[in-house]
Amino acid sequence: MPEAVIRMIQPTRGPVSEPRGSRSASATTQHDLKSAVHHELIKRLDLEKLAGEHGADGQGRAQLMGVIQQLIAEQGMPLSTADRDRLGQEVLDELFGLGPLEPLLQDPAVNDILVNTHRTVYVERRGVLEKTGVVFKDNAHLMHIIDKIVSAVGRRVDESSPLVDARLRDGSRVNIVIPPLAVDGPIVSIRRFPTSPLTADDLLSKGAMTPQMLSVLKGAVQARLNIVVAGGTGAGKTTLLNVLSGFISPHERIVTIEDSAELQVKQEHVVRLECRPANVEGKGAIRQRELVINALRMRPDRVILGEVRGEEALDMLQAMNTGHDGSLTTLHANTPRDGISRLETMCLMGNASLPEKAIRQQIASAVHLFIQAHRLSDGSRRITHISEITGTSGDVVSMQDIFLFEKQGLAANGRVRGRFYATGIVPKFAEKLKAAGIPLDLNVLTHSVEV
Repeated sequence: MPEAVIRMIQPTRGPVSEPRGSRSASATTQHDLKSAVHHELIKRLDLEKLAGEHGADGQGRAQLMGVIQQLIAEQGMPLSTADRDRLGQEVLDELFGLGPLEPLLQDPAVNDILVNTHRTVYVERRGVLEKTGVVFKDNAHLMHIIDKIVSAVGRRVDESSPLVDARLRDGSRVNIVIPPLAVDGPIVSIRRFPTSPLTADDLLSKGAMTPQMLSVLKGAVQARLNIVVAGGTGAGKTTLLNVLSGFISPHERIVTIEDSAELQVKQEHVVRLECRPANVEGKGAIRQRELVINALRMRPDRVILGEVRGEEALDMLQAMNTGHDGSLTTLHANTPRDGISRLETMCLMGNASLPEKAIRQQIASAVHLFIQAHRLSDGSRRITHISEITGTSGDVVSMQDIFLFEKQGLAANGRVRGRFYATGIVPKFAEKLKAAGIPLDLNVLTHSVEV
């Protein structure tokens, strides 16, 4: 931190003035003490400039921590050394981070952070929800943190636009709902992603699939099959999509389209597109459908759509049917059959006059593979179906299962027991793999693995 800045923020001697209407420091709670120190820092230095220039500077933070400790001492409240250090860290988190949420964001075991108004915060660790002791001072404090989140990505949230999707610097996905839609106060849901995304080896070690299943999926991506990953919330769809994208050749141009950017594609030649919400006047929104149409003009070798959830499904299917092979996407569905039904419904949202039979033919000719991801009761994730779409039979899209996961009860420790097994069916896309120089080893279609 520059010498001039240090001189500027040195505490003055004498009692610290308090915000108007506040109580004396000796009678305040620790929340009020933290607020008083924060207010005094705001009076003495340009925090916005300091955060922008020195927020990531470890030495600068250490020096600022010394200043904060002096300010705490001036408040006259008797505190232990541990409480003083904790309070100083909380003030730093308010300045440079997301306040009370910062320790949870630093915990690698936390997968989800669920803020149910300022009074209650839950987290998910290893698939299990648990209540934390984290609280905010009041709803105004929580709204201050929310404003920091949304302003960092150029979005807004207010009474006229009380819903917003955003992301944190580390790529974590954030959903925010505020009053009047949230009856009891602001609600924040944070889905965290590892700083280093899970690899194919990680999925194998966690028992999400077998090596035989992985070899087929790798060949399917390299042979440019169109793949849909289906599953419920938290089933690992995005993680699996990241893993599958890793099998794409580095010589191909990839265009990703997302409502809120969270994919972590590692290739060099990647173009990332993100939707834009409407402005204050309700204009200027750019939806996924427009981005899909525009992406086809950008000379993509691959189009990866983070999630289909509406009318863009029709444009995605048309792209798959017009030379853009090897496209990948996800959707919410409980089974591959449900996924097909959802695709049909979303296509009708894009063109209600399109006959259902025509939509089913589009799906049958465009999509080659459905991969079903599922989060089990013990928090583990499994690939429960790898199913091939084989065409249409009458008014029904035909499909056949290549690999399945069968649940077989619970172990004594509550862990779900089951087995992965191949159905023995030779998929029709085996010819596509062979034409791409990736012959399918038929031995992988006869295995069975207990987990």
